[in-house]
Amino acid sequence: MKKATLIVCTILILDQVVKFWIKSTFYMGESHALLGQWFYLHFTENEGMAFGMKLGGNYGKLLLSLFRIVAVIIIAWWLYKVTKKGAGTLLIVCISLILAGALGNIFDSAFYGIIFNESTYQQVATFLPATGGYGTFLHGKVVDMLYFPIIESHYPSWMPLWGGEEFIFFRPVFNIADSSITTGVLILIFFQKKVFTPLRESGTTENPITNP
Repeated sequence: MKKATLIVCTILILDQVVKFWIKSTFYMGESHALLGQWFYLHFTENEGMAFGMKLGGNYGKLLLSLFRIVAVIIIAWWLYKVTKKGAGTLLIVCISLILAGALGNIFDSAFYGIIFNESTYQQVATFLPATGGYGTFLHGKVVDMLYFPIIESHYPSWMPLWGGEEFIFFRPVFNIADSSITTGVLILIFFQKKVFTPLRESGTTENPITNP
């Protein structure tokens, strides 16, 4: 369990340190190239679901935040359970990465609306402003800053619907927490046999839904 705790705490602290720095020093939309035209720090905020999608206004935002909290509880329980069952290191690392990323984004949603005022194109947000934050508990925005426009081109003119329009890979702006979740999930998907073999050998196939 110490290994899982170390992974979760390290990623969570790193994620929040970067987000605090970006939120308190960047204007909304501010961008700085770090690796030529391939990697930018580009400040934006995600008001709801992945890739900036929203879910039914304030009530949808609250529902999404509560769903995230429930998901984190399930993931944390799963991590605790497989650790006690003697799961392999790779499975523990994967679940820890997913848990750390989920916690990082939940922290934004839960508290950033309270501890920061609004970031705008003319104003850098202030930590614990005297006039209060821009939102309430569970109504904060998730801070994103990692942008990798590795390929910038245009769709062929003959292509239906998008012909001639700009094409960028990779367009979404994300954060360390998102990266942590994605890494954990991809390892689980592409290395299933190696990840779950120790559990199968011990006669246990852990799943937080079907094996309570």
